[in-house]
Amino acid sequence: MSTGIPNLGANLNIETKELQTAPGVSLNENQSTVLRSVLDLFAGRPSLPKLALWREDATFADPLTIATGRDRFAAQWYGLQQAFSEIERLHHEVKDAGNPMLMDLKTRYVIKGIGKEQVVSSLVAVHLDEQGKISKVEDKWNGKLPEGSIAQAFRRLNAITVPKLVSVPKNEEEDAKKGN
Repeated sequence: MSTGIPNLGANLNIETKELQTAPGVSLNENQSTVLRSVLDLFAGRPSLPKLALWREDATFADPLTIATGRDRFAAQWYGLQQAFSEIERLHHEVKDAGNPMLMDLKTRYVIKGIGKEQVVSSLVAVHLDEQGKISKVEDKWNGKLPEGSIAQAFRRLNAITVPKLVSVPKNEEEDAKKGN
C-alpha cells in the first residue's frame, strides 16, 4: 500500500510514542502512525493534522454515535475535551494488523462538572482505504455496538447534534489556541 501518510509523521505531533502489540503482531510505519494518532484521539488530544489521516467521508461509530463526514466525526473527537476533565489510558494492545486493525483499549474518563468516573473497555476496529487513510473507526464497548432502530436513531441524532455544540478549529491557529 503506497501512501503519503508517513511523510506527515513529523507534523502530526503524536503524543503516543509506543504501541503495545500482541505476540506475532507487527505493524508497518503507516499502520503505526495511524494507530498512535487514533490513541491520541481517544485520549482527548485531537488536532487538524491527525484528522487529516481520515477520509472526508469517514465514519466514527461507538454506542453513542454514528458520525459520517469530517464535520461530524471531528466534532466527536474535539467534544472529548469539553466533556471530560480527565482522560487516562489504562491499557491498549493491538490484536490484529489486518484491515481492520483491531485494538483492545481500556480508558478512564472523568465527566466535567460532576466528577463521575467511568472506565470503558473497548475493541477498536480501524479500517483503512486503499491509500492508507482511515475510512472508519468502530469503538465497540465491551466488544459490541448497539442494534435496533431506537438505538440507531439516537446515535444518528447525536452525530447531528454534537457538531452544533462543539467547535472544531478551522485552521492551525485556532487548533493551537485549543492546545493541540
